[in-house]
Amino acid sequence: MKHLYRAGSNPDQPTLLLLHGTGGNEEDLLPLAKMISPEAGVLSVRGNVLENGMPRFFRRLAEGVFDEEDLVFRTGELVRFLDEASREYGFERRRLVAVGYSNGANIAASLLFHYRDALAGAILHHPMVPRRGMALPDLTGIGVWIGAGRNDPISAPAETEELGRLLEQAGAETEIFWHHGGHQLQREEVRRAADWFGKRF
Repeated sequence: MKHLYRAGSNPDQPTLLLLHGTGGNEEDLLPLAKMISPEAGVLSVRGNVLENGMPRFFRRLAEGVFDEEDLVFRTGELVRFLDEASREYGFERRRLVAVGYSNGANIAASLLFHYRDALAGAILHHPMVPRRGMALPDLTGIGVWIGAGRNDPISAPAETEELGRLLEQAGAETEIFWHHGGHQLQREEVRRAADWFGKRF
């Protein structure tokens, strides 16, 4: 997978796994990583799927309708890549915290839904429920922070609440921050995510 890796200046910090939104790339969330933890190492990945020339992490059938078969395949592909990258770059595989926006937040949520040890935690900006009707792994001890807009036309508030509920039922320690905006990232949202990260890690 196309990606960039930057070692951190503080080995005690987890590595941040950056996962962009639709049409983004591995450069997009670097400023976000700096705001969340300037000392952390960064592994930023570009999605392997193209939709009208725009990179994504998995296919969709329509707006808000995921291609579940492709989602499962791409989630497994990403897990294998993370295993390989940890060996190549020498970061601690078990100490990986995802920072995802929109489509990137959805693939990060899918990692949590499908793999017990994929992530040590996650910051999900404007995610949706990746899959329904499945048993989640035991997520006890994993922290998940969700940023959401009350007026988000893509990730509706009910969807955010359902995702939070499913993660909590699986044992994750979940926190949701609400703002009154839509699907765009808000500065206050990023600040709150950084505060959460600083307390947790």
